[in-house]
Amino acid sequence: MIKVLIVEDDPMVASINARFLKQIEGMVLTAAVPGLEEAKRVLTQEQPDLVLLDLFLPRESGMDLLKWIRAQDLSADVILITADKTSTIVQEAFRYGAVDYLIKPFTFDRFREALGRYLQRKGELEQKSALTQAELDELIQGGGTSADDHELEKGINKYTLQLILKALILHQEEPLSAEAIAESSGVATVTVRRYLNYMERSGQIERLVEYGKVGRPQHRYQLLPHMRSER
Repeated sequence: MIKVLIVEDDPMVASINARFLKQIEGMVLTAAVPGLEEAKRVLTQEQPDLVLLDLFLPRESGMDLLKWIRAQDLSADVILITADKTSTIVQEAFRYGAVDYLIKPFTFDRFREALGRYLQRKGELEQKSALTQAELDELIQGGGTSADDHELEKGINKYTLQLILKALILHQEEPLSAEAIAESSGVATVTVRRYLNYMERSGQIERLVEYGKVGRPQHRYQLLPHMRSER
């Protein structure tokens, strides 16, 4: 069983996360604590495998705990849970070894996907003494987490695709540039462009070309009619 520590100062959010966790096979809640000192104590004494860590705590930062975990050379993995989706914070989180980043509010499906992907990656790494490049690429890209993923092109992640699709649905009245979609979805522009190319090839979106008075023509994207939702 994977032992999980929840670090969350809001009792209601902590309770929701704990209920979500109970529905994930292979996971068990070790403790739920509201602050860093309590978290450090649990990490030292109970040695949980995974920390679900809120970034913003009263007068504290979850990032400080992530850095402390790395400084102490603890083996605990960390999934950050926060409303902050600024690119600098996301980059810092991954730089210090966060394995995933959940943006509030998130659905149970996204929560289950994050923990399922973590369980799969951890399980496969523990079972094998060595990996081929193809196996490693599959783990890094999060492939094989569900039957739906096998229908996507290699390198296209279901969750990232959903983020971009959500941005297009949210702004479906007007075509959007790749930069606008990146800002709305929190996905890097270079990644957005790759996914837009995939979505155009697969018949989900259409690309429109706008010619201005100066400079290069600009590409904008919108969902095809069969992909649009009622608002």
